Amino acid sequence: MKKIYLDYAATTPVDKRVVKAMEPFFSEKFGNTMSLHYFGQETKLALEQSRKTIADLINAEPNEIIFTASATESNNLAFKGIVFGNKSKGNHIIISSIEHSCIVESAKWLQSQGFKVTKLPVDKYGLVNPRDIEKAITKKTVLVSVMHASNEIGTVEPIAKIGEICRKKGIYFHTDASQSFGKIPIDVKKMNIDLLTASSHKMYGPKGVALLYIRNGVKIEPILHGGGQENGQRSSTVNIPAIVGFAKAVKICKKEMTKENKRLSKLRDKLIKSILKIKNSHLNGHPQKRLANNANFWFDFIEGESLVMHLDLKGIACSTGSACSSFKLEPSYVLLATGLKPHQAHGSLRVSLGRFTTEKEINQLIKVLPKIVKHIRQISPYGKEN
Repeated sequence: MKKIYLDYAATTPVDKRVVKAMEPFFSEKFGNTMSLHYFGQETKLALEQSRKTIADLINAEPNEIIFTASATESNNLAFKGIVFGNKSKGNHIIISSIEHSCIVESAKWLQSQGFKVTKLPVDKYGLVNPRDIEKAITKKTVLVSVMHASNEIGTVEPIAKIGEICRKKGIYFHTDASQSFGKIPIDVKKMNIDLLTASSHKMYGPKGVALLYIRNGVKIEPILHGGGQENGQRSSTVNIPAIVGFAKAVKICKKEMTKENKRLSKLRDKLIKSILKIKNSHLNGHPQKRLANNANFWFDFIEGESLVMHLDLKGIACSTGSACSSFKLEPSYVLLATGLKPHQAHGSLRVSLGRFTTEKEINQLIKVLPKIVKHIRQISPYGKEN
């Protein structure tokens, strides 16, 4: 049985073109970028070329790109680095109620250190209202963080408007763009973004490398101290093969973005239209303002984990929420924030498409899902449909 992968929001396979670009930097071009000799300078050049390639995608300056090991690290650096580096400005942080768990947990930890955190609500589509941001800002606010696009429900937030508000108020604005980076256009200057997180493994690059964009002039305190790599903002020997792979993945995404978005949007819309024909099925997230590769549903009288396991037995890989929380039995706090009740949130299914998704695979999901839903409802602990 051929396996079908429809969980691209969790992680993506490394594109073979990326693997090829990385190969020389494992054993041929292996020098330490801090070394003054040829081997070190050879990899230093590759590092800076990669930095420029990635910066160009979002209209940033190369020196504003800091490489890290994960989006979680980038988000932690953004949060802790800003608040500890700007204590004189204030102690108040604003986040949305649908942020990734590493943002939520960072904010929670900062609360334990005496900082104040405001968590803003979203509407039924998962959208943050920029007016709520404006109202929540106080004289003590130092940072606002709202993700660009939801990893769970695919809703794309009004980042440019939020950035405009923050810039006028003189407050740092951070966005976690892990899901949107390489999928939709981002211009950090036009969108008034001060800090931005992105991750390689969400866009067909290798795991173990991510970035934090830090606008020039933004004061940030490092959380790792050591040899002074990455302008002293993230000490650690840099992972050159992964960074080169990240840059190659960015080049490919930049070239193919428009065409790929059209292709994926067509498949996504077909999937949504077909799945919503199932009795008592519902779409999560905004019907239009959503990523081209995301379709998220909830079903009455269904338990999500059971749905995912039944699909897996049919050779189809989907998820029932964020991959980082897939082993937790609690309902998704993102779906609860949109107004779903716990039993409704438990009945969710996230289908995320990608570069190697075919129409044949989508047709197979459309074919088997109604039968699986019907079977689960017959044995559902939430009650049988009428």
